[in-house]
Amino acid sequence: MCMNLDPEKIAENFLELSSEQRLKIIFSLLQKSSNIASMAKELEATSPEVHRNFSRMLKAGLVEKDSDGNFHLSTFGKIVCMQIPSIIFVSENKKFFENHSFGNTPEKFLHRIGELYEGKHIKGFVKVLEKWKQIHDNADKYIYNILAEVPYSKDIIDIVENKLINKIKICSIFAQNAIIPDERKTVFKIKEFDKYIKDGLLERKMIKSISMVCLLNEKEACIIFPKLNGEPDMSEMFYGSDPQFHEWCLDYFNYCWDNSSTFRENKLQ
Repeated sequence: MCMNLDPEKIAENFLELSSEQRLKIIFSLLQKSSNIASMAKELEATSPEVHRNFSRMLKAGLVEKDSDGNFHLSTFGKIVCMQIPSIIFVSENKKFFENHSFGNTPEKFLHRIGELYEGKHIKGFVKVLEKWKQIHDNADKYIYNILAEVPYSKDIIDIVENKLINKIKICSIFAQNAIIPDERKTVFKIKEFDKYIKDGLLERKMIKSISMVCLLNEKEACIIFPKLNGEPDMSEMFYGSDPQFHEWCLDYFNYCWDNSSTFRENKLQ
């Protein structure tokens, strides 16, 4: 992370964002341009108030004014607006991150953490497993997962088998230290999963360690953050079907897949 930053310059920019009304103006202009009278009516504020804030934002380079007297976000303003969800996501989940971390997540994904803003925080092992089952069940094209612990409930295994029978692709990344139930090999043999590996429907890779667990189909996704000790916390997760949330999870899975090695059964604990 670059540390050659100008604190004074940053403070000036944050000062312009420290007003509730200016933030409302920014979010409104993100949708459409507006003039002072229209904005004052929309915000139920006085015209002098709005004029004052438009003037400040114009000076700061956040907005621009056209020949018709309408204001719109500048390129700088749009970029600033795109960073706000990251601050909001971390701020709104401050309590959660007192006991959780981002683990070894690459910095490029942290820069995009605001894409998880629309995600719903789900807490409790039972609720987490229910949502995992739903994601498996809703898959029509694929199921991708990154696993530090393999939930071998009969419900999920039956769904996985059904999806493979219907030629829905499943790609899994296992941690070498993944928690695997004793009956895994027996279930694998009974369900004849080997034939799906040969057909290319079931693909597996392996990575040395996993701190962030991820599960997604083509429509929805979930991400599980690690506790402060680095171990994934399977009792809490963020779930979302918002396109940006899904894209973040898909990109993260693809990154891990590209950086994983060949699956080796004898490496599992």
